[in-house]
Amino acid sequence: MLEDRTTAAPSATAWPAAYPQGYAVVDVETTGLARDDRIISAAVYRLDARGEVEDHWYTLVNPERDPGPVWIHGLTSEVLREAPLFPDVAEEFAARLDGRVLVAHNAVFDWQMIAREYARAKREAPVRQRLCTIALSKALDLPLPHHKLESLAAHFGVVQQRAHHALDDARVLAEAFRPSLLAAAAGGVRLPLHECRPLTEWTDRPAPRIGQQASYGSYRPNSWRPSRKRPACPYPNPGRYEEGKRLKQGMRVAFSGDTSVERDLLEDRAVEAGLHVATSLSRLTSLLVTNDPDSGTSKVVKARQFGTPVVDEAAFGQLLADVEPADAAF
Repeated sequence: MLEDRTTAAPSATAWPAAYPQGYAVVDVETTGLARDDRIISAAVYRLDARGEVEDHWYTLVNPERDPGPVWIHGLTSEVLREAPLFPDVAEEFAARLDGRVLVAHNAVFDWQMIAREYARAKREAPVRQRLCTIALSKALDLPLPHHKLESLAAHFGVVQQRAHHALDDARVLAEAFRPSLLAAAAGGVRLPLHECRPLTEWTDRPAPRIGQQASYGSYRPNSWRPSRKRPACPYPNPGRYEEGKRLKQGMRVAFSGDTSVERDLLEDRAVEAGLHVATSLSRLTSLLVTNDPDSGTSKVVKARQFGTPVVDEAAFGQLLADVEPADAAF
């Protein structure tokens, strides 16, 4: 029995009109944490506008490679060998997502894995927005000891039965999301919705053979992206970008949110052009690149506070084509 610790649900007339009309609570298990890892199982709980469960769906997926950390997800090569390939389940998966906000715990991870699988299959997932339950729990100021799914589940009295099993994780999240949604509606909380953009350009490393486990020692704390050591930018920071002018070598550029071109490729191109790629945003940042300037991410908020110029991915691509050389006398 789910213990509802939120305030009473708003009446039908009081329900926020701006809230989405339906949600797809998603969990995917994968061969690892890198962008070129693969999905090995996926689950979707479809919810209505008020978070009530409509139905659920689950599938295994043959990743055509080493299954990765079997000790975590329990899915061996033998189990996955007869599973369908992702293109075989892509249509059904898409039908479950269509017209709904994708909800996940650390949603950027699940969405990027899904977006990449659809890109490989030469298709596009019908997802336009996502909602991260970690961000929602922070917006609600829930008294959680940490932001793992088990903590959110315990707060709402939801019992986990099989952690790291996609179907049970999705069920747990769906049951914890409903009272979170009701609390947000009752308190007039703006849902932390973020735009989802399909990948149009990306790179893949060769897949490891069966029995070759990936290393997990190179990942940043609290991030699923592997750390990348870049050489220091050889040019001094010339200051902020000014609208209508060219970028100049040495400018500090930060990125936020989804991009159609894989983030690593964009960053590499910026470095090759002589720009300094910053992982955070400060008063020294010359430019923020984001396709979702109203997202409310920490970088977007700081850019607004500091008055940092903001451009979208398309404009940045045009600026990269003509970067002004650094001053010769530096």
